[in-house]
Amino acid sequence: MQPGDEELVARAIATRDAQAYGELVRRYQSRVRGWLRQLARNDAVADDLAQETFLRAWNKLGSYSGKGKFSAWLMKIAYTQFLQAARRSKRERQSSERYSAELAINAATTLDGFDGEFTDASRFLSILSDDERQAIVLVHGYGFSHGDASNVTGMPIGTVKSHVRRGTEKIRQRFELTKAGA
Repeated sequence: MQPGDEELVARAIATRDAQAYGELVRRYQSRVRGWLRQLARNDAVADDLAQETFLRAWNKLGSYSGKGKFSAWLMKIAYTQFLQAARRSKRERQSSERYSAELAINAATTLDGFDGEFTDASRFLSILSDDERQAIVLVHGYGFSHGDASNVTGMPIGTVKSHVRRGTEKIRQRFELTKAGA
């Protein structure tokens, strides 16, 4: 006969019995993952949240009072993990939007080598690869040296220079821009 949840929890708490906790994980991982997949609507995110849920539950196992079902306690942790991740994601998205707007404004006012008013920086930057965009924004948008941009991104200095040169050329060709003074 299989031990009940309460017995497994008691063993896991009393002796930090990883096997007893492992059995609890096996019993509930499908349920937790399935529910988180419904909430997150992204399997990879849900799987990460499920893993975080079980780690958090293991660390907080001593706080389980035995009132109510263990599965309900576990699902509450899963839901809390989901809510925290959603809040983080919302803050990160808002921060990213502010950062992108700031970068576009900075790039629009300081990008060297282009004639005329650079009014739609985000449109220009959108055609670049991530690496090209990072290098151009750091060098032209923030005025970093190629060396400083290399330190920030972890790319070799020659790679930063190449990304800036290629990205700038892409923008010129795509939007039929000419060099200033040419």
